[in-house]
Amino acid sequence: MIVAAILLSVFSLTVPKVTLSDLEHRFASGKDTTYVVNFWATWCKPCVEELPSFDMLARRESGNPVVVLLVCLDAPSDLNAKVLPFLRKRAFACETVLFTEQKPHLWIDKVDSTWSGAIPATLFVKNGKRLFREQEFTQRTLDSTFTTFRDHIR
Repeated sequence: MIVAAILLSVFSLTVPKVTLSDLEHRFASGKDTTYVVNFWATWCKPCVEELPSFDMLARRESGNPVVVLLVCLDAPSDLNAKVLPFLRKRAFACETVLFTEQKPHLWIDKVDSTWSGAIPATLFVKNGKRLFREQEFTQRTLDSTFTTFRDHIR
């Protein structure tokens, strides 16, 4: 039964398209939720290498007020040919969305004014407080950063 449920969820995978406004609205409505928002792309090797760490965090924190959100920066036209096959192969526990904002120069500073635009990049959000990191995470550094952020933001 469990295997059938996993297979069904992998094959019926949907990746909603979102804008920055959609993300900000979601953060504002999740008052006590800690959001771990990873900006990545299928063509970014460091991004792909760190994704299992985010998956492990999502699995470990399931049942807690934590959302690990993978924000894919691939072109919307690549959703069916690249993004969905990539995600089906890996079966991550994290929620994944496809970012539809074009013209990065118009939205990068709205995510964080220190962001150069390089990926991978991760935004931690809780109760209106934000922590931004433009770096590749290992499991250890992700766990440490997440725990410190979550435990010090009230």
